[in-house]
Amino acid sequence: MYNVIVIGSGCAGLTAAIYAARGNLAPLVLDGHEPGGQLTLTTMVENFPGFPDGILGPALVENMRKQAQRFGATFGTGTVTAVDLSRRPFKITVGKDTHECQTLIVAAGATARLLGLENERKLIGHGVSTCATCDGFFFRDKEIIVAGGGDSAMEEATFLTKFASKVTLIHRRNEFRASKIMLQRARENKKIEFMTPYVIEDVGNVEKQALDSVTVRHADNGERKVLPTHGLFVAIGHEPNTKVFAGKLDMDAAGYLIPRKGMMSNVEGVFLAGDVQDHVYRQAVTAAGTGCMAAIDAERFLDAHAH
Repeated sequence: MYNVIVIGSGCAGLTAAIYAARGNLAPLVLDGHEPGGQLTLTTMVENFPGFPDGILGPALVENMRKQAQRFGATFGTGTVTAVDLSRRPFKITVGKDTHECQTLIVAAGATARLLGLENERKLIGHGVSTCATCDGFFFRDKEIIVAGGGDSAMEEATFLTKFASKVTLIHRRNEFRASKIMLQRARENKKIEFMTPYVIEDVGNVEKQALDSVTVRHADNGERKVLPTHGLFVAIGHEPNTKVFAGKLDMDAAGYLIPRKGMMSNVEGVFLAGDVQDHVYRQAVTAAGTGCMAAIDAERFLDAHAH
């Protein structure tokens, strides 16, 4: 029986674990299906406070993990396959094992959707990115490509013009899902060029471990082109890792969990942190902030319900 179980081991989950552990709650942290979260997919993190020279994403996660362990957090591997939140203690199932806890912090994160190309994942952090706010700075005066047709693609393309000399927005259809105002803003930006309807088929160069080109195919006539580029930003949305909570915790139409009072969900004793409940900011520092809030809320809940 645990005082608190934390699902997820990214910035939100690890910060929650640090606070819960320092509060003598001896939390169990379940890694989830992407141990370390989205930061493990980035190379250099330059916007996390306290690191004037930047820090590698995996190193930042590893430091947080050690910090949580130092104060008494324990770690378990594997993805949560089922949860019973109908009564306390809650039951959390990971494969064949079931754990019980008085409070639960859900920090399972969100997964950036990728184009699904074989070489794409190999070049993440080497020219391929899923976060303009994180990585735009590295592409000062370079020509880059944004893939997508929704609001996030327009927002990322517009943001990237602060750094890039030219942004080519590639979308597989001629119509866009983006709202009129976002689309108009992008169209009026002289640095943004639209390429439609084109499908991105491949990215190079895996041998060099650096992106140098994108292969595209015209959706109608099949004509192929190889575009030299320094960066590819994939902006086709995120998927919150919340399937296991369907019908158990309140979520919006896109699957993001909804906090009610502080970081508490609609179920008393279940708290939310990080990208699982945030589709707006999605930064390491905001995830860490909500992890801290969820742990403090859980600690106060336990104090109030102590027998």
